[in-house]
Formats: sequence, C-alpha cells, structure tokens
Amino acid sequence: MNRADHADCAEQPAPKRRCAVLGKPIAHSLSPVLHNAAYRALNLDGWEYSREEVGEKDFEGFLTSLDSTWAGLSLTMPLKKTVMAYGTPQDQWSRELGLANTAVFRSESGVHDASHVVADSAVAHSIAASSVASHNAAVRDIALYNTDVDGIVLAFRHAWETTAAGSLPSNGRSANVVILGNGNTALSALAACVVMTVGARIEVVARHPDANPGITRFAERHADAVTVQRLAMEDDVLDTAVERMGNADIVISTLPAHAADGIAQLAHAKLALDAGHGAVHGTLLDVAYDPRPSALQRAWSQAGGTAIGGEEMLLYQAIVQVCLMTGRDASRYRVAEQATRAAGGRDASGDSPAGQDVAAGDMDDVRLEQTMRDALQEEW
Repeated sequence: MNRADHADCAEQPAPKRRCAVLGKPIAHSLSPVLHNAAYRALNLDGWEYSREEVGEKDFEGFLTSLDSTWAGLSLTMPLKKTVMAYGTPQDQWSRELGLANTAVFRSESGVHDASHVVADSAVAHSIAASSVASHNAAVRDIALYNTDVDGIVLAFRHAWETTAAGSLPSNGRSANVVILGNGNTALSALAACVVMTVGARIEVVARHPDANPGITRFAERHADAVTVQRLAMEDDVLDTAVERMGNADIVISTLPAHAADGIAQLAHAKLALDAGHGAVHGTLLDVAYDPRPSALQRAWSQAGGTAIGGEEMLLYQAIVQVCLMTGRDASRYRVAEQATRAAGGRDASGDSPAGQDVAAGDMDDVRLEQTMRDALQEEW
C-alpha cells in the first residue's frame, strides 16, 4: 500500500452504528444523553443514539425499516412486552418476567447487524401460531435483555455505599418492602427484591392490586424467597399504606410522574410533621425522574429516610445497555444475574461480591460511569 492509499484509509470515517430508544411518548427520555455520553467516553466514533416515537402498532414496521447500521434498541413502555415476540431472551429476568428493555441485533457471525434479522423476525411474527418453531428459528438473532432489574439493584447499592444509610438489616431480620404500583415496572422491582434480600416481606400497594396476574405468578414461583401481599390504594387504607412505608427498609415507587403526589402529602403529614425527622429509616427509590426531586422523595427525606431518584436507575440500566449493544463486557454490572442474594449485592460478610465493585474496577469502567453521570447532571 503506497502513501496515498494510507492517506485515503486515514481519512475514512468510522463505520456508522445506530441505536435508539423507542416508546410512545418518548420526547421526555434522557436515554440519548446517557448513551451518547458513553460513546464519547469509549471513543466510539460513528456511533449515535436517538429517540424514536414508536407505539405497539408501529413497532413491526419500524423493525422492518432498519438496515445493517443498527446495533440495538432500548424499549420503554408499551414495548417491553411487545418486543418479546420478536427475539430470544438472553437473561433470567427477561425470560421469567416476559419483559425486555434491551434488544441487540446479531448476525450469524456474532457481529451486530439488523439488516437480515429484523426482516426475518417480522415475517416470522406474522406466521400462524402453529409455526412456533419457525418463529423461534427466525428470531434467534435478536437478543433480548432486562436491564431494569440491574438498574434498581445498582441504584440501591450505590446509595448504600455512598451515604450513611447503611443497608438492609444485618441481624437476621427479614427486610420489609413496600412497592407502589403493580404494572410491569413493579415486576422488575419484585425481581430486584429477590436479588437484594432473603425472606423479604413485600407489600404491593396499588389502586387495583389484583389486576396484574404476573405478580401472582411471581409470588408463587418465589414463595421460598419472598412473601408478597397486596394492599388496595384507597382513601380509607392509605393511612395504613403510609404507616407500612414508614416501617419499611425498602420502598420502591413504580408509579408515573406525579401519581404518588397524594401519597407524598400524606407521608409528609404523618411521617415528617407528626413523627419528625428520623421517623423513617428505610431507603426509597422513585423510578420517575421528572420532576427531580419528586414530591415523594422530598417527603421521604424530610422524614429522615434516604431517597433515590429514578435517574439513578436510569443511569445503571443504561450502562448495562451500552455494554450489551457495543459488545463490551457487561458482567461487572449484571448484578441481577448473580446467584448471591444479600443486602445491596453484598455477601454474608458485608463486602461487595468479587468482581462487582465498580469503584475497584478498571479505569474504563470508572470513566464510563462518571461520564454518563456527569452528562445527566448537566442535562438537569
């Protein structure tokens, strides 16, 4: 190769790779902020990440429009369940919950490639139910993952490791958990509790607590690890729900933005004002990240608890997605795949499990997480 050829090669732009977050509505999503920051941190020239407003009816058409530059997709509601018909679950929680927030395109050679995968998948999806085997064969190259469970676990662990809040009870007492809401995110929250705790007593508080049969099935499958009870979110029992929250070690609100404002007002009156600062000892995660902080976070903090915003869950689930979509080793962050079930991802000795302490990892991991966190802070 002569000097001119070398110069031509040097001027060639990096191959274009595309990823996006899909959902409806989607304009509020901060995923592009996180993923594009990650690409810069990892020096991935040519990679770009966008928002695409796609609903259930539009999903198949969108898939068939993709070309070979596409590497992966992030899925928000209502697509986390819809996507399951187009790919093959690759981890425990996407298989068990029937929910995936991450799709990675793979060619037969293992290289990310959407061009033939999505076309075959869309055709297969329209095949009659009797042709399930053909469907499964055609969609094997869309790898599906649930990183929401990882995001929840890592958000709690980060809070426990960076504050004086400690973690779950270490004296052998089972953890008390309250989950607000009973949609699909509540299922991921239940899974996170199975990962983080042993023998937890979990109460699911929702307006229609029996509306999601998936919660019933989950409770039956994991009866040896957790106890799940339901409490209706009605005016005459909200006092009871707030009282249970005050006694909880973990509270996870999976309600949409502002949907928990009424509970926040009651919590402020009963826990922060009546009982005073220090009335609660537990840690709360509100998965909604706009507004920030939420009314529920403010009420919880004023009562003395540790409050985590949904941006922490968003950050950590996005880190796992970036690794999966770019082919980077994601094992350090896949805490929800670990067999160890202990407080905040710790083993019985109270130490972080081997290989899972991000702060002790290589500098690329540290830089990746910090860059994404900084980008999120700048966006606010």
